[in-house]
Amino acid sequence: MSWGPLSVAQQSACILLGVSPDADDHTLRAAFREAAKIAHPDRPSGDAARFRAILDAYDLLRNSPSLPAQTLLPEDQTAQTEPLAETLAINPHTALQGGTVLSPVLQGKRVRIALPDGMRADDLVRAGERLFRIAIVEENDIQVRGHDLWLTAAIDPSVLKAGGRVPLETPLGRRIIWITQSAGQRGLVRLAGQGLPARAEHPRGDLFLRLEPAAQITESTARSLLRRFAATWAA
Repeated sequence: MSWGPLSVAQQSACILLGVSPDADDHTLRAAFREAAKIAHPDRPSGDAARFRAILDAYDLLRNSPSLPAQTLLPEDQTAQTEPLAETLAINPHTALQGGTVLSPVLQGKRVRIALPDGMRADDLVRAGERLFRIAIVEENDIQVRGHDLWLTAAIDPSVLKAGGRVPLETPLGRRIIWITQSAGQRGLVRLAGQGLPARAEHPRGDLFLRLEPAAQITESTARSLLRRFAATWAA
């Protein structure tokens, strides 16, 4: 299936991921995983800038209106037998822990939908006769990318330079983060297995922390960030 005329940005994204304009969703996802694995900052051959570019390229192609729609329905269920999926936007907290959300209004009515933990973008959920496709929106600088959670942490510049131990509140609770000198220099830390929980065919994701120098440290390291995260996830 052709994606149609590509923009310059889409062409660059295809080149970066090594896919052709007629690649289907399965091929695109496989190419992304392979490229991300090679460029991952935790690997000896990794490159943080290239890794971020690969993530952005995948997001661009995956969310392009001209791409074939992703589907997690069984292969024997075709689009002709299913109602048109509506978009159901949820925040990272709901994707992580699940919960009950209200559907968009249709004919003056809303539907309450109970979601399990570990929801991913493009998962399909049925509520009665209505079919919904999950979209996860960024909230409070917290992003979901694939199976992974991404946060930004303000860190004491001296820790970024020399390395050290930092207590942080994450969506999964309080964590003690060890920042090496190399991690501080590249501005990225990965906590394996601390992202979205495994569900169905989805593997457990990782938690990525973008490290930024704090403008002013008046308490113990990242104390203000700890309070911010605690307030966000307790809401």
